[in-house]
Formats: sequence, structure tokens, C-alpha cells
Amino acid sequence: MGVFDFLKKKKEPAYDVTNLSVADLDEGFVFDYNLKSWVVKEVYQYDWGKNVFSKEYKIDAGDETAFLSVSNDGELFLTVTKPIKIQQLGDGLREQIRKNEAAPDKLDYEGVTYYLDEDSAGYFNDITAKNPDWEELVSYEYLNEDETLVLGISQWDERNFDAYAGKVIKPYEISNITPDE
Repeated sequence: MGVFDFLKKKKEPAYDVTNLSVADLDEGFVFDYNLKSWVVKEVYQYDWGKNVFSKEYKIDAGDETAFLSVSNDGELFLTVTKPIKIQQLGDGLREQIRKNEAAPDKLDYEGVTYYLDEDSAGYFNDITAKNPDWEELVSYEYLNEDETLVLGISQWDERNFDAYAGKVIKPYEISNITPDE
């Protein structure tokens, strides 16, 4: 630290520290959700084309890890999910998607029927990586009938698939957002 470092202006944050919202989350931020404090460990960005972007945060509460997805198409849409094995969604699902170049219109998982809500081709970027590269993907997102539960499949290439399940949450369920100090 130099003698005159205290005279340098501190970099101003890109958010209002007195009015933080879920849209301001970044790596290191802490927030409360579902009676636990969570830390944002990683930040991912998705580019869906036509200037449509969404973010996803790998979050950790110490005893569990999850993913918080935040998108805004005029209205904030939030989900909290955990990875599942794609085999849990039915035998031959990967082959069916590859053959048809599309996912089925509905899927059953743990006794709940999910309906295809959206399928989108886009690009993924791990913002927190040292050398972030954009990767292509196709995403299939399903919602249950009352739109409280979410199920998703991401296809990264011909043979690589990820799946996740969780729930849709409201912005007010996330509170006490604190930036990384």
C-alpha cells in the first residue's frame, strides 16, 4: 500500500447499497432465503439472443448447495433448483431429444406432471471463471400446472445433458442482501 493510496477514489458499485435487490446479486453476496443465509459462490450468464439475458447463481448455505436463476422479461422470474439425474425423467429421454431435436411436451417427475413452458437456444458464460468462454446450449424449461415447480433440461452438445428440479419463488422470499465486503 502506497503512502497516497488513501487519496484514490474507491470504485463505486454498480448498485445502490441502500436498496439492494435480487437483480444486484454478485459473487460473494450474502442473502437470506428459506430460513438460511446463502453465499453466492459463482455467477453464470445466459444470452438467449435478441438482447435477452438471464443470470444464474451457485449458492451455498453451508449444509446445501443450490442454483438461483433470475430472469426478467418485464417481470422478475426466480427459481431455486438442484441438479438431478436425467435418467430420473425417463428411460431413453436423451435419445428421444437427439432424434426429434426437441424435448417432449410433458414430463413426470416424483409424481408431478410438468409441461414444457419454454425451449430456447442460447449461450452460457461462467462469469466467475478466469478465462470465461461462451458455450452453446439448448434449454427446455417445464412448469407444473400451477407454475410453482420447475424442471429443466440443458443440452450442451449431441450427447451431454444436465437436468434440474426445484421451485419458483417470489422476489420477497430473498431478503437481507449484503454485498461482499
